[in-house]
Amino acid sequence: MKTIADLKASGCIIFECISGSKAYGLDTATSDTDIRGIFILPKDLFYGMEYVEQINDATNDIVYYELRKFISLLSKNNPNILELLNVPEDCILIKDPLFDRIMMDYFLSKLCKNSFANYAYTQIKKARGLNKKIVNPVAKERKTVLDFCYVRDGKVSLLVKEYLEKNSLLDTHCGLVNIPHMKDCYNLFYGEDKGYQGIARANANEVCLSSVAKEEQPIALLYCHVDGYSAYCKKYKEYWDWVSKRNEARYENNVAHGKNYDTKNMMHTFRLLHMAKEIAEDGTIQVRRPDRDFLLGIKQGDFEYDDLVSKAEVLKEELDTLYNTSNLMERPDVDVVNELLVSVRNEFYEK
Repeated sequence: MKTIADLKASGCIIFECISGSKAYGLDTATSDTDIRGIFILPKDLFYGMEYVEQINDATNDIVYYELRKFISLLSKNNPNILELLNVPEDCILIKDPLFDRIMMDYFLSKLCKNSFANYAYTQIKKARGLNKKIVNPVAKERKTVLDFCYVRDGKVSLLVKEYLEKNSLLDTHCGLVNIPHMKDCYNLFYGEDKGYQGIARANANEVCLSSVAKEEQPIALLYCHVDGYSAYCKKYKEYWDWVSKRNEARYENNVAHGKNYDTKNMMHTFRLLHMAKEIAEDGTIQVRRPDRDFLLGIKQGDFEYDDLVSKAEVLKEELDTLYNTSNLMERPDVDVVNELLVSVRNEFYEK
């Protein structure tokens, strides 16, 4: 059983629902329909060599978890999995009575502080990274090592390109020689018929050294900012890798509202933070969001980036206090959860 079609034909699905933005009440006209489900492998596959813990489509819009993996993720208080125990009735497509045996009370614990909130903080860090990329784009034309070489000219420093242009000199007639005990510093020599190698070859990541006669005198001291060039190369690669992989429609939306951050990312960050707070205060998960207007306002770009980060930091401090005083259990009881897993599986096989 390897495909969704195989799974649907098997009769092994005990739960299936619409999840994601449509379950949260945060969907818009362009939102996808996410499907999540739980299945129990037929006995021969479960006890045999072909255990399958998950079946999904290519985009992960449709995902089904085998009972053991589902229970394992519940035990870790995984946010996306816990919410399946409380999706709105109008989102439930299939529910075997066996699924009702898997109750929230077995799993909801203080682990949610980390599983919900820490995931949200990770998203904020991603939003910060995206913010930097949007605000500080990297030009497509890649700089060379020459753009990080400087020459002392009187009391100031000039880019070597400016220095050469100012003095009507050619890079190809230049020669560099190391200066002992002066890291990344070189004596710069010049001569048309000296056989010098130039300052740097095309596409090279370092300067080029030349053999220079002892009687020759340098015309200047050149410094190569190697660390700066290395940092630039890393930034260039990260930026253009991001460009090649980004969702263009989502990116254009982020640029259009002028806030320069991923608004969808930040919306789900606050959804998770608010859900974590509700769990500590009320001991339940509200999947259909009561803060819908606020969350959609974030998605629409109604808030400034720095203001949202500040709000998130305040929420983090609140969560520390709330979870310290919460009546939630510290973590799910492994023995109780294991007994539940065995009981549900056996009951399914006996049917």
